[in-house]
Amino acid sequence: MEKIFCFYFKKMENSNLRIYPGKLGNKIFTKISKKAWIEWLKVQTILINENNLNMSNDEDIKKIECKMINFLFKK
Repeated sequence: MEKIFCFYFKKMENSNLRIYPGKLGNKIFTKISKKAWIEWLKVQTILINENNLNMSNDEDIKKIECKMINFLFKK
C-alpha cells in the first residue's frame, strides 16, 4: 500500500480507488488518506441525515461537496 502525505492525518496509507470524480477526485486521491476519507463518510452521513439533504438534488450535492472540501482540506 502506497503512503501519501495526507492533508488531514499527515503520512498515511492512500486509497487504492479513485473515490470521487474529476479534478477534485484527483486531489483527494493524491492528498487524502483512506482513513481521512472514512472519517469524512461518517460526517457526511450525519450531515445528510440532520439536514434532510437529497443526494439527487444538485443544490444539496453542492452543499455536501463544499462541506467535504472544508472538512478534508481546511482542518
